[in-house]
Amino acid sequence: METPGLVHGGAERFSKALRSLVNNRLYSDVRFVVGQERQEVFAHRCLLACRCNFFQRLLGPEPGPGVPSPVVLSTIPAEAFLAVLEFLYTNSVKLHRHSVGLWGRPLSFPLPLMGSFHTLPHTHSVPERNMYQHREKYLTVTTYIHFCSQLCLGFVVKVLDVELVCEALQVAVTFGLGPLQERCIAFIEAHSQEALRTRGFLELSAPALLLLLRSDKLCVDEADLVLAARSWARVGAAVLERPVAEVAAPVVRELRLALLAPAELSALEEQNRREPLIPVEQIVEAWKCHALRRGDTARGASCRRRRGTLPREHHRFLDLPLK
Repeated sequence: METPGLVHGGAERFSKALRSLVNNRLYSDVRFVVGQERQEVFAHRCLLACRCNFFQRLLGPEPGPGVPSPVVLSTIPAEAFLAVLEFLYTNSVKLHRHSVGLWGRPLSFPLPLMGSFHTLPHTHSVPERNMYQHREKYLTVTTYIHFCSQLCLGFVVKVLDVELVCEALQVAVTFGLGPLQERCIAFIEAHSQEALRTRGFLELSAPALLLLLRSDKLCVDEADLVLAARSWARVGAAVLERPVAEVAAPVVRELRLALLAPAELSALEEQNRREPLIPVEQIVEAWKCHALRRGDTARGASCRRRRGTLPREHHRFLDLPLK
């Protein structure tokens, strides 16, 4: 509701004036050292504190005597941090398509943030400092989720493409952005072959990959999906220094091996002996579906064809009614 007698100035000029203060040394009274490149970023305590509870608690009510030490945020990409500052200063921000992947890289913005704060209040005892860190971590996550969900959703949907979609899906899954998650899955379902060949697919978390493997609408054959899952598990195994089968365990149950022809299943079984990926009992279940050709085994999710499943001779048995 408009307040009687209240006169508004030009919003654009006001925003432009405040944007000129973003990372401006002029009148700055707080410094951040951001990212692995240790980029120095200048800011203004009063603006940050009045716009964001996280910065209000981080910076404290009063600066200490002398020249304050910089706040070190070594795990945050400088571009992402500057985008947040721009939004806090001007209530708007100019986004770029690659920013989505930048913000989504292994929780680089919110969760590891607290491990990089070198300027926690020295007046706190160790237990109090731990409580302070826990509280600030929660505030950071909350602020970041709000920022992403409010500003990025419409932008990401507009620029979504094959190279970006898996990274956007990971961001959506990580931060619980349901509408973005739905749009990403729908896009991957329509462009499955291309999306499975991207680096973003190989970097998906297990929960994100599970969402895809549970879909009936993927436009990809099951043989190609098994190959993609193996590539994904190999990358994860190399990064985490764990066995391929261990990395794959949370997701491989969603592979529908019964859709493969007997020759394909035999080849997969042989490869699985050389490089374990799929539990032996899961392969046995697929053989059982071939042997029975009807009944309960042939009517479960593991035998349900996807949109991109190529026809095979035994598929005609999968739709037979129970007797």
